[in-house]
Amino acid sequence: MFKFLDAYSLRARLFPAILAAAPALAALALLISWEKIALSNTIAGAGLLVLVFALADFARKLGVYVEPKIYQEMGGKPSVTMFRRSDRTIEEPTKDRYRTFLAGKVSQPVPTAEREANDQAATDAFYEACGTWLRAHTRDAKKFPLLFIENVGYGFRRNQFGLKWVALALNVIVVVICAGLLWHRGTLDMDNDLTMRTAVVLIVAVIHAAYFGLVVTKNSVKAAARKYGRELILSAEALMPVQSVHKPRQASKKP
Repeated sequence: MFKFLDAYSLRARLFPAILAAAPALAALALLISWEKIALSNTIAGAGLLVLVFALADFARKLGVYVEPKIYQEMGGKPSVTMFRRSDRTIEEPTKDRYRTFLAGKVSQPVPTAEREANDQAATDAFYEACGTWLRAHTRDAKKFPLLFIENVGYGFRRNQFGLKWVALALNVIVVVICAGLLWHRGTLDMDNDLTMRTAVVLIVAVIHAAYFGLVVTKNSVKAAARKYGRELILSAEALMPVQSVHKPRQASKKP
């Protein structure tokens, strides 16, 4: 079923959704008796396929929702801010070559340093156009493997952060259900199969809550965004024409 999802959707959209729903999936797998479910394999397979696409789409929507707020805190999109002359992430002579090259591609003049200082918004519009052109011409993961890896890393962290509170809410629901089951049974007999499975779900929930609470943070998304933005700008190097170096001809000596 995963063949219906491309590599980016699988890693950056579906995986965050599965991680977010891990306690609920663990509860379904361990607490429900699947032998009693009389659905045919065809219906079950189709339903699972729809669920996969729904999870991936949901993760993307929440990730896109939180993205503008993160960019605002960073002072703008990294692929734009790193192009600014005030940013020292990439050396200025290199960025100057990229600006000249990309100006011809987007049919806009390179903003001067004076214009950038006086009208940052207009200059950022030029840098945004450059980033858009670069993204459109670097989609081949085989030709730009490092850029693809950074893009997947950013998409994964962004979408996972977007799902953070949904994941923690699911966690709380699962813990409440498991605690209710244990209270209803009135025993913590670990030799009982249901008690053991409930304990496993609770352990998964604790690990899951710690992961989303401590690891899935806004700073981790910002770090991934900066890595991707830097690599996107540097990808211009591979798109620029190779300038051949000709050695000057030596004057022929007459006999």
